[in-house]
Amino acid sequence: MKKIKILLVDDHSLVRQGLKQILELEGDIEIIGQAGDGEEALVKVQQLKPDIVLLDINMPKLNGIKTLRRLKDLDKTTKVIMLTFHKDQEYLFETINLGANGYVLKDSESECLIKAVRDVYKGSTYIHPNLTTGLVREFSRKSNDEDEAKENKLTRREYEVLTLIAEGLNNKEIANSLFISEKTVKNHVSNIFKKIDVNDRTQAAIYAYKHNIKKI
Repeated sequence: MKKIKILLVDDHSLVRQGLKQILELEGDIEIIGQAGDGEEALVKVQQLKPDIVLLDINMPKLNGIKTLRRLKDLDKTTKVIMLTFHKDQEYLFETINLGANGYVLKDSESECLIKAVRDVYKGSTYIHPNLTTGLVREFSRKSNDEDEAKENKLTRREYEVLTLIAEGLNNKEIANSLFISEKTVKNHVSNIFKKIDVNDRTQAAIYAYKHNIKKI
């Protein structure tokens, strides 16, 4: 089984060791390196080629935000999850706008961090659940008017599935709610993503909130 290769970046050695112990309990995750500041992280990313960089915001020499900007300048495909105590929406908005693929609070349950790693590895965006609503509001406020014809392309069933995605339901839960198979839900989700031009469930939820899509 191919493992998800992680580079841990945090200026506290104890934090890095704690994260390493938590993540390596999972058979599909491997910590391939550690860095104590942003400058060291930039060097190790180029040396080790990790799948994901787990990046703290507050660090000496080069903080997490500046490191994120430099990482994305080097290679926009580098996947980065911000790990921080900051619940301030300003940090969330700035890092997402700079290209962060995930944002997890340090006081989260370990399951939250593990899910973030797996979701980001698969190509999705992961935002800590407590912060999603604020992100949706900010994207809605800042965005320009979009082509609302996209919504009209959705079938009635796709519209229903999109409302449930916005409520945070997974495919199995949506299938149970609508009394259809999980495979059918997966097909609907794929069609929805194409029609509204999004790449993952977080973006779909943002679209739903932005366009005031609610249960019929």
